[in-house]
Amino acid sequence: MKYLFFAIALLPMISNAQLKEIAYTDADKKLDGFVAKPKKALKDNPGVVILPAWMGIDDHSKQSAIDLADLGYYAFVADIYGEGSKPTNSKEASQQAGFYKKNVADYQRRIQLALDELIKQGANLNSIVVMGYCFGGTGAIEAARSNMNIKGIVSFHGGLGKDEKRVTETINAKVLVLHGADDPFVPKAEIDAFQNEMRAAKADWEMVYYANAVHSFTNKTSGNDNSKGAAYNEKAAKRSWQALLTFIKETL
Repeated sequence: MKYLFFAIALLPMISNAQLKEIAYTDADKKLDGFVAKPKKALKDNPGVVILPAWMGIDDHSKQSAIDLADLGYYAFVADIYGEGSKPTNSKEASQQAGFYKKNVADYQRRIQLALDELIKQGANLNSIVVMGYCFGGTGAIEAARSNMNIKGIVSFHGGLGKDEKRVTETINAKVLVLHGADDPFVPKAEIDAFQNEMRAAKADWEMVYYANAVHSFTNKTSGNDNSKGAAYNEKAAKRSWQALLTFIKETL
């Protein structure tokens, strides 16, 4: 009997969540997101919008949606670029992400559309958190800056910068930034400016640093060579995911 129990314990956990592609639009631009619905939702049907990294919707963002749905959250992976515009290489990704970082109103509109779709799928419009990876982490912060109807945002190794000409408004959503302590793509000046912005915005914010972690530390496809500036860090990935779960449980 004990050997049977041991064998069962080694079996992978089977997900109850199903990932379904959802078509929606921004004017005449078709967008293709993904929703994961919980088999048994938590009280008040809380939801999470997931903003992918600069290559667009990937397995990492989809798996995050499934994992959250398994915990009782409605989850929606946003399509920021739209059908036919998904980057095929880092050069294209840099150009695409660069456009939305410069044209923040367009980025914010695409995020809001994803929020609307999450609500259509069953999430409570007053119980939503936005999270994102890398470029998506930048988007999560933009969701807070524009004061969308959300309870909080979580940015995983995201860019923190904001055009200094933009006015700093009061931020109502709670803000959690999960950051690689050795991330070479986010300079100290940008971090300092972001923290000063959060203070000026009277935000409820927190920033957590992970030792020996660089950019993209949650993504297994990033390799393990820190010298390249982007690399997976298993310890930081696990700790940051737990930080996310603690945050959304507290916030929602």
